[in-house]
Amino acid sequence: AGVAVMVSLLVSFTLTPLMSARLFNLGEVSKAAHGGPKSRGGFYGWMERLYMAVLGFCMRWRFAVLVLALLVMASSVPLYQSLRQEFTPGNTDEGEFEIGLSAKEGTSLTQMDEVALMAERELRAMHQLRLVQGGIGGSRISGANYARYYVRLAPHQERIFMWSRLLSLRPLDAFKGNYSQRDVLQEVRTRLRKLPGVRVSVRASSSSISVGGPNYDIDFSILGPDLESLSKYAEELRARSAELGMADADTTLKLDKPEFRVHVNRERAAALGVSVDDIATALRIMVGGDERVSRFRDASVGDDYDVQLRLAEGKRNDRETISRLYVPRRGGGLVRLDNVVDIVEGQTASRIDRLDRQRQVSLRGSILTMREEGGVLVPTGYAMKDRLQTLEAAFQEMNLPATYTTKISGRGRELERTFSEFLWAFLLSVIFMYMILASQYESLVHPFTILLSLPLSLPFALFSLWVTNNTLNLYSALGLLVLFGVVKKNAILQIDHMNTLRRHGLDRLQAIMDGNRDRLRPILMTTLTLVAGMIPLALGTGPGAEERRAVAVVVIGGQTLCLLLTLLVTPVVYSYLDDIALLFRSKHTPAPAPPPASEAVPVK
Repeated sequence: AGVAVMVSLLVSFTLTPLMSARLFNLGEVSKAAHGGPKSRGGFYGWMERLYMAVLGFCMRWRFAVLVLALLVMASSVPLYQSLRQEFTPGNTDEGEFEIGLSAKEGTSLTQMDEVALMAERELRAMHQLRLVQGGIGGSRISGANYARYYVRLAPHQERIFMWSRLLSLRPLDAFKGNYSQRDVLQEVRTRLRKLPGVRVSVRASSSSISVGGPNYDIDFSILGPDLESLSKYAEELRARSAELGMADADTTLKLDKPEFRVHVNRERAAALGVSVDDIATALRIMVGGDERVSRFRDASVGDDYDVQLRLAEGKRNDRETISRLYVPRRGGGLVRLDNVVDIVEGQTASRIDRLDRQRQVSLRGSILTMREEGGVLVPTGYAMKDRLQTLEAAFQEMNLPATYTTKISGRGRELERTFSEFLWAFLLSVIFMYMILASQYESLVHPFTILLSLPLSLPFALFSLWVTNNTLNLYSALGLLVLFGVVKKNAILQIDHMNTLRRHGLDRLQAIMDGNRDRLRPILMTTLTLVAGMIPLALGTGPGAEERRAVAVVVIGGQTLCLLLTLLVTPVVYSYLDDIALLFRSKHTPAPAPPPASEAVPVK
């Protein structure tokens, strides 16, 4: 954007004057001298007369206009609170998503393969899906009890409304058989909910902005000292996930991983001459396995192979088989393992996560966007920020000890960071604009009048998001920055021309009326040009169109709706600040000294 503005500045200094000199119609000068140009007639003439009448009314009732402007600025607070907030648009249709299946800890690869095949049959029965690719395990964290699928939908031009299809031989086809990625996600959840003993997670693929962690809409962490308590509290929240507005909720802490716990009878082991280290080594090799206990040389091909040693799969999970293993004793001989140890079955944590040197459990899931009411799916209206606030409130209601705290990670954490950093960006942009305008006008008052259009445009930008059912997110915040950059140009045109007319001898009221009349046309031209340029973004379709649409909605709504108010409020504020400047100047200007007595003129 900065480069484009610099290029336009160069064009305005070089090419624009050259083309004006070549294309300027001298006939317009004579017409302007005898009643004005034709372009000021017709519809524009009617609009100009209406504007002048309204502006004259506003200048007579300046205080009422000022109060109206303040009320409009104050409306930003309730509008901001009523908007749903999220990191990136949640309804982005990228045509692809991921599915995760999580079974109980200890599920074998064979059992998980059966579940995965059942899920694959359900997915292949859906005509909306074009590619289904999956696998079991294969991750550093996930084991054989986890399956993952990557799914790709049909191309956008086949399943969503496309403007290009309106120009085809059958334009009504543009409205037939349309479905979005959100519709497919809901159907996938319904189908996979029938799978026995698994938790299903369906979420969109990684967006264009990576947060450097798991791609979950909600990543709510509970930190504390005790694993069992952490698991209990997280499961309580997960059981209320539908009530709290979450879909596909799951926890990262699983305490149901089966294990064998070996208790060594040290007195008996010492009496039989068995070392605890030998017991541990035998169990490690037979159950865990040793990747290289020897080397095998195949002379026929000239290759060496590692010899691995481990009990067969069915044997290493059997307590009776493990109990019959033999371990060496000092002085020679072997002792059966069940003579020196007791083996009991138990459960433990599959993994232990830590955050800020504390044990943690994370409640992860998606935002519940559709809810079934009376057999019909209706939108919930939930967004990321309000769901995180609801989770935090639910956690506070549990009245846990002070040692248990919460922390938001992932996309929720980036949401908080983004909006706090954008506030600083807005503040710095206003400061820089004020400094540049103050140096250009050599005044501290006129830049304030110009920048008054920024808080006037903010409520209309937020209102346009609310009306179109959009959210306040990263892209709409970028749209606000773009809006702030272009909305102040109207006030610059108005104030600069009013100052010029006053320097030519016109009184303030006449300069205000004539200056705003003369600048009405360029203000309308630039506004309509900007709005027309944003319309393709607002109406565009295709992958990621929702992200681009958020920027366009803010710019179009904010610029269009605040146009009339800035055309009226800027002259009023200009006159008020001029009154204040005159009052300040009169208080600090010394009164003229009386003439000397010798120069007094006698009165006849």
